Amino acid sequence: MSFSSTAKNEICRKNIEKNCCALSELAALIRTTGSISLKGRRNISIDFSTENAAIARRIYSLLKILYNEHADVESRKTNRLKRGNSYKIKFHGNTKKLLKDSLVITNDEFNLLNLNNGIPFSLLENDCCKRSYIRGVFLGCGSISDPEKNYHLEFVNSNENHACDFSKLLTYYGLNARIVNRKNYFVNYIKESEQIVDLLNIIGAYNSLLKIENIRVVKGMRNSVNRIINCETANLTKTVDAAVRQLSSIRKIRDTIGLEKLPAPLQELAQTRLDNPEASLKELGELLTPPVGKSGVNHRLKKIENIAENLSEERSTK
Repeated sequence: MSFSSTAKNEICRKNIEKNCCALSELAALIRTTGSISLKGRRNISIDFSTENAAIARRIYSLLKILYNEHADVESRKTNRLKRGNSYKIKFHGNTKKLLKDSLVITNDEFNLLNLNNGIPFSLLENDCCKRSYIRGVFLGCGSISDPEKNYHLEFVNSNENHACDFSKLLTYYGLNARIVNRKNYFVNYIKESEQIVDLLNIIGAYNSLLKIENIRVVKGMRNSVNRIINCETANLTKTVDAAVRQLSSIRKIRDTIGLEKLPAPLQELAQTRLDNPEASLKELGELLTPPVGKSGVNHRLKKIENIAENLSEERSTK
């Protein structure tokens, strides 16, 4: 089961405590997974379609709680990859009342060309109703990528007004959902892991939230370890390159004028470096008499490299 399906199944197990929240969630589901049709002059039909059995049960329960009316649930095999079922919930109750309650229509006149596809903000005055509506949108058209691979949450809307209103609704909780047009759909998406966690908290998917947090911790530790290793590797490479350069300069001086021509402090350090080619600057300083600090050793080695460079220039001019 995908991470997205697991989160939706978790949400569908939440108790429906208030009728106002049930109506807000159902209003979202109508706008995201519902289809409205007119059969004859007065017979309005509302169907909900989903491929998740838990969501189908959730829609059935919402209709039962709010209207205590009969709804048919049909199941059929999906053609996609020849696996899974699709479910259709057909509401046979007072469809006009449902549409008016959810503010899809605002009067008794029904016109398929004049439906309110945007968010009915007047239904969402309470915080619990806002959360319920976001939950309904997630169930109807939301999906989350596997957080082990990447962080991506999106809501695929068929209506531009609803997508714009949904972005406004999310800003109430400090969430920034961008909108992109994709194949005649309008997609709200969030890529920041912190905001995805916040949204899961808003809709009550706490187990999924904890799983993402655990993955974030592991990824953070892994990235931290990689940074440390990369830093240490870079420092080691830098130290080795410096040691090779220093040894080359010392050997050049030894083979041309001899180390005995160097001042005593530089001669001692040059011989110590030849005897300890893998030692760090700090270790070299501790081997000298008297001991010298890291900056002092580095200063002397630079003098040795300058002398070797001058010898090379003299040889090239002769």
